[in-house]
Amino acid sequence: MTPLKDAHLLLRATLVLLLIAFAAYVAVDRGLFALVFAADRSYLSSIILVIYVVATTHWFFLARALNRERADFIAFEAEPTVIFERGGLIAHFVRELTAANTSRDVLVNALNDDLSNRHALGHLLADVLLKLGLLGTIIGFILMLIPVGEMQDVDASSMKSLLAAMSGGMAIALFTTLTGLVTSLLLRLQYHILDSSLVELGTRLSVALERSYGDGAADNSHA
Repeated sequence: MTPLKDAHLLLRATLVLLLIAFAAYVAVDRGLFALVFAADRSYLSSIILVIYVVATTHWFFLARALNRERADFIAFEAEPTVIFERGGLIAHFVRELTAANTSRDVLVNALNDDLSNRHALGHLLADVLLKLGLLGTIIGFILMLIPVGEMQDVDASSMKSLLAAMSGGMAIALFTTLTGLVTSLLLRLQYHILDSSLVELGTRLSVALERSYGDGAADNSHA
């Protein structure tokens, strides 16, 4: 395997964040957000966007934390003794490995689980955003059908008001679905970046521990 040469996860996360901010600026400049907010009487689109902003903020802080762990690993890979001066999860687990003679595989799995659990909320929120978009679709269709059931007379004026009410319900259905799909896909993509970086880190940590400690830690745990 080629060595992990840098800890530029934070740089990649910042670039993704800047691209999202630029896309949001273009949407605001083109009046897309104003159109969505004006047409969505259910306010679900606004709720979806607020959840997405909060989830993206959480994602960026997780990227910073994982970037520090990657930096700790690079320091450990260069000089294993340096890791004892650091305070991250990797440093903690390496100290556990040497002090308690714990199985290397157990510690690596525990480290991966601890880091993966940090991403669980983001994956949950991505699913919630999608479900809220689908909920908006249902609400929009209900609002479309209500005027049909309430219509008593069939004339030009009643048909005009009926079509206006139905178009309002259709707008809610379409805009909430679009907002939920886009934000859910973006958030999944953002967390995919973290997940792939975490998998790479876990794999290379296993290789580095094998090279530095061999099978001694695993054997001592059964002694």
